[in-house]
Amino acid sequence: MLTPTDTVPLTGPLDAAALRRAALPLTVTVDEEARARVARGRRLFHALRHGPGGADRRIYGADTGFGALVGYAGRTDDADQCDNTLAHLGAGQGPDLAPEIVRAALLLRTRSLAQGLSGVSAEVVDRLAAMFATTFAPAVPRYGSVGASGDLIPLAYATQALRGRGHAYLDGDRMPAGDALTAAGLRPLALDGRDALALVNGTSVTTAATALALDAVRAAHRSLTALSCLLTDLLGCDTGFLDADLLRVYGHPGAVDVGGRMRRTLAGGTPSGTRPLQEPYSIRCAPQLLGAAEDALRHVDGVVAADLGGVSDNPLFFPAPGTGSGTDGVGEGKVVHGGNFFGQPAAFAADLLASVTAQLGNLAERQLDLLVDPARNGGLPPMLATEPGVQHGLQGVQLATTAFVAEIRRAATPVGMQSLPTNLHNQDVVPFGTQAALRAHDSAELLGLLCGSLALGLRQAAHVGARRPTAPRCRELLDALAEAIPPVDPDRPLDSDVRVAARLLVRYARP
Repeated sequence: MLTPTDTVPLTGPLDAAALRRAALPLTVTVDEEARARVARGRRLFHALRHGPGGADRRIYGADTGFGALVGYAGRTDDADQCDNTLAHLGAGQGPDLAPEIVRAALLLRTRSLAQGLSGVSAEVVDRLAAMFATTFAPAVPRYGSVGASGDLIPLAYATQALRGRGHAYLDGDRMPAGDALTAAGLRPLALDGRDALALVNGTSVTTAATALALDAVRAAHRSLTALSCLLTDLLGCDTGFLDADLLRVYGHPGAVDVGGRMRRTLAGGTPSGTRPLQEPYSIRCAPQLLGAAEDALRHVDGVVAADLGGVSDNPLFFPAPGTGSGTDGVGEGKVVHGGNFFGQPAAFAADLLASVTAQLGNLAERQLDLLVDPARNGGLPPMLATEPGVQHGLQGVQLATTAFVAEIRRAATPVGMQSLPTNLHNQDVVPFGTQAALRAHDSAELLGLLCGSLALGLRQAAHVGARRPTAPRCRELLDALAEAIPPVDPDRPLDSDVRVAARLLVRYARP
């Protein structure tokens, strides 16, 4: 089994880098301040439930039914109330979510619980943290969440696996969860009703998938910016479309910033003087398109940052003012029932992210189409084949990119406003944030493959007669591609080459 190579503290908000690292074993640290917060929250929960006035105070999930059945009494035994929380949520269907999404979601859940507002036991946080030192990942079906009372069904599967029920992955192998826990050296979680409800009543799957999708789209955005520059240089295009004054009066900060980045990448380059006065929009309008994407992604950045730093649960337990985070007393405190598990911000953000992804995909596909077309690519052979007819160059890759774009477009229909009432109209309006986030994550993966396809085309163009880039930074990118990928001569299957190029671009594009 792999051993942890990284450390993530629970002292502050997480970021996309931490969520990426959660795919592999890592050390999650729970400091004394976090332990004090969790202990204080647990004492407050018990005080409000069993202290003065507790008999007349209802706390959702502790002694009640769930959802539309909140008006009925729950089970009196705490362990039975845990089962009461989880059993009915075992209704998910479909393929398993990627283990890296599940582990990222559980890292978010751990961080949320560690804020001490959920009333969970300290052992829950400690044991969740311990899981990350292993490769254990619950098997969670994709379909079943409406993203309203949190990601109830997917998080219930994750929680059950941590209890040794259902299935899980260990070292990439799917097996009964109890066997996976034993092999990983982990003990099954023992929970009461409050613990179980707190584990499922949050938007952690939605937030994790949105954050990972955003991270991937941002990498693709940086990649496409660099590839647009390489295309410009290989073809010898005039760079007047990047003029700083031109973009300044356009009035959009994203275009100004992207234009500046492209000018820096093309610094030292020399136009060929043989291109048309005005390039097709896929080149000439690249800073405006990429700039608009940058402005939209900045909005998604803010939503994701808020979700990564927030607490999504219901109910929440707030100590009285002045109580502090120490271990002495909890003051009067209060329990508040509300809707912080409602994933509407992420749903809107994921919808916007899907729209951005679709237009970035359009740009990549159109640039590749320009590159393989001898009428527009400066006289390079059709399909960039070294011997057209005998060989077919990038023809298969272009067909695949057309399919990728069609799939991304199909998935870009907004989800966050397609509410359907459910749960006896308890959940009478829902955001469908989980579906929006997972859809955005799928599309981001396809966008990465589109970038890899375009990169492969640029590498092949240099092989079949395009000029060597004149800008040093463009030469650097082309040389990296040429070192990683041999020319297509003769024809060969190119699926793995596209993936190699996509991975190279992600490394190249990381800030």
